[in-house]
Amino acid sequence: MFFKENLKMAIDSILANKMRSFLTMLGIIIGISSVIAILAVGNGASQEITGTFSDLGATTISLSADDTEQSGSPLTNEDLTVLKESISEIRYISPDGQTQGTVASDEESRQAIVSYGTPDLQFLSQTMSSVLVEGRYFNQNDYEEAADVVVIDEDTADALFGRTNIVGETVRVTVAQTPLNLRISGVVEGRFSDMQGAFDTSELPVFLSMPNSTLGNAVPQFSGITSAIVEVEETDQIEPVSNQMVRLLELRNNTVGENIYSATNFLQALDQVNNVLGLFINFIAAVAGIALLVGGIGVMNIMLVSVTERTREIGTRKALGATTNTILTQFLMESVILSLIGGLIGLTLGILLSNIIAGALDIVPNITLGSVILVLVFSTAVGVFFGIYPARKAARLDPIEALRYE
Repeated sequence: MFFKENLKMAIDSILANKMRSFLTMLGIIIGISSVIAILAVGNGASQEITGTFSDLGATTISLSADDTEQSGSPLTNEDLTVLKESISEIRYISPDGQTQGTVASDEESRQAIVSYGTPDLQFLSQTMSSVLVEGRYFNQNDYEEAADVVVIDEDTADALFGRTNIVGETVRVTVAQTPLNLRISGVVEGRFSDMQGAFDTSELPVFLSMPNSTLGNAVPQFSGITSAIVEVEETDQIEPVSNQMVRLLELRNNTVGENIYSATNFLQALDQVNNVLGLFINFIAAVAGIALLVGGIGVMNIMLVSVTERTREIGTRKALGATTNTILTQFLMESVILSLIGGLIGLTLGILLSNIIAGALDIVPNITLGSVILVLVFSTAVGVFFGIYPARKAARLDPIEALRYE
């Protein structure tokens, strides 16, 4: 009974001073809408980054070796072969090799990005497509025999020969001032073909790949392997395969306890990126949350004004039998309702704002149920915290003094 009465009186008081009530809620509205928009857009951006890069490397492991105390290579072609034969979950494995050079035909010469590895490089390269349009990729025999073969993409073929049906043709690849005459075994899809006309592609480097055994034989400085890319079948195989590879290499090369070999995966790096992004989002949200503090102070201020204006009303109610708790509840409820309405308006504006910003950034805002509940709880808490002092002041008024107040 008293609760309904107090609720009605609180709402009537707010509606009696609509403009003043709105201005009081404005700080809370701005704070809540800013926090919601920042969290929604930030979480949406985080999910977009996670989704995009997870598709690129969700099952990829980076295997690296660091041996500064011993001469020679800490990783060998034989090591990679043993790893693939011993660990069934490994789908592809290849040295992560890339360098710059030039490639030339009889008619044209271009700067080139040269990738080198095992035949599995076809499916692991980040610079060249795995889809063949002519010929074949270099195979295991080419790799074991260090054959003088090379695979180029359509853009390279077009730049050097003006056509793509060039399997069997010879190009001269120069790396570290060492020329190699290589036969083209295959042509893969180009990644810049659809950009023709957008800009001058003659200024772009071209791409080619070759067996690392071939390059290592011709240029000794590239004979060593310091890192490799490994792809497994499933994401949940990453950790066990990483541990198996490190243990097997340590046992094979008698380096147990020397921490020469390490295996990292994209998911670990992504976790670090998400942690940094999360800290940044939370920091910005905390800064925006300062508006909530200002809004809470505004609620306290207007409630103190309301207590002063309604002193005679409070005295009359007390004279008619209203208890201290009744008066306290009335004013506290008014404070909470002001904050809660401001929170709901801020929540609505925040959702609209996040959709507008996310639309401009071409991402999907992520507004969680937890965020909505947090807003409502926090708005109520602001009303209680900043309304308790004015409510107690009203409840403690002496009825006689209150009736005398002018």
